Amino acid sequence: MFDELKSRMNKFWNDDRTLAQTDPEFVELFSNFAYDEVVNEPGANHPDLDDSTRSMAILAALIGCQGLDDFELMVPVAFESGVGAVQVKEIVYQAVAYLGFGRVLPFLKKTNEILEAKNIHLPLEPQSTTTPETRAEAGEQAQIDIFGERMRGFAQSGPEKTRHINKWLAGNCFGDYYTRGGLDTRRREMITLCFLAAQGGCEPQLTSHAAANMRVGNDERFLIAVVSQCTPYIGYPRTLNALRCIADAAAKA
Repeated sequence: MFDELKSRMNKFWNDDRTLAQTDPEFVELFSNFAYDEVVNEPGANHPDLDDSTRSMAILAALIGCQGLDDFELMVPVAFESGVGAVQVKEIVYQAVAYLGFGRVLPFLKKTNEILEAKNIHLPLEPQSTTTPETRAEAGEQAQIDIFGERMRGFAQSGPEKTRHINKWLAGNCFGDYYTRGGLDTRRREMITLCFLAAQGGCEPQLTSHAAANMRVGNDERFLIAVVSQCTPYIGYPRTLNALRCIADAAAKA
């Protein structure tokens, strides 16, 4: 399947005469690394990392590092790998909680353009499972399921002057997003790890979510494989930071 990505990227570079004429060596070396060596490296793979899961991780990483052009190329490849329109939309929606609407809006617009070009009717089927009255309780339960019993009462904890942030984390981040359909908890935690790793500067949260991933069934080797597959898109410093956070979380598990 990732041969299709390599083909699409080569067509993209060939259509852009500037890149084709000025950077032919780079085009070849990057294509060979990202779409062959990384994809086929045994240490960068895992039995649970099928092509659709790999595609979702890369889409999340591209949003995290603001790679809009590459995101546009990757979405059709994700469709080819079995990722559905609802799953792509859910990845984009959840990114808002971790990157902010200002950085995610271009990706939402681009996703809509891609779906409309494929004659997929918008809006898609609703995926919300909560109401304004139930979101806080559902969000707290999601936090408990993912992080453990220590999250019970988290929304009412901490200094009073910043307690509203804890309340928003429960009701908005987890109650509005994690309770939605389209992606299960394991995939939602995986894409969260990719958002955090790709944007950088979030190492405490990255360590926390690495531990959460392990709690919900994404083991250390799986997380290493996921981050490894994202390396061409996020670079080595953020890859190494992510691996360190995963190792720290595993040591405490």
